[in-house]
Amino acid sequence: MIGKLYERWLLEMWAGDFELARELIAPGFVGHWPGQDVHGADELVDMLRQGHAPFEDVAVTMDVGPIVDGDRVAARWTFSGRYRGGMPGATAAEGTEISFSGHDVLRAEDGRFAEYWVISDTRSLSRALGVE
Repeated sequence: MIGKLYERWLLEMWAGDFELARELIAPGFVGHWPGQDVHGADELVDMLRQGHAPFEDVAVTMDVGPIVDGDRVAARWTFSGRYRGGMPGATAAEGTEISFSGHDVLRAEDGRFAEYWVISDTRSLSRALGVE
């Protein structure tokens, strides 16, 4: 069950169905990004929209997993799309194709995700966007 929940998390919600967050996460959800915690569905939806805003034709693939262990699930993914502009410091031309990978670990509670940890390859993303 948790593996299917994660597939919806990654392949539907992260691919663009942001409102699905309200169904997939527990009321006390906390997402841990490096340097920032996100609490609840509203903040998660905002984070998803911000992350997608500079890109179009977004695709998300699951490269490894989901690997389930009790109430936790882990996976490796790749995010790809075309840069549409607007990121401070980016020198890449609009239309530049980018991709970067990362890893997720989530903890489920009562059939929904209660906690999330993500590690993204921001160095590859910055390099693709020409950010020094």
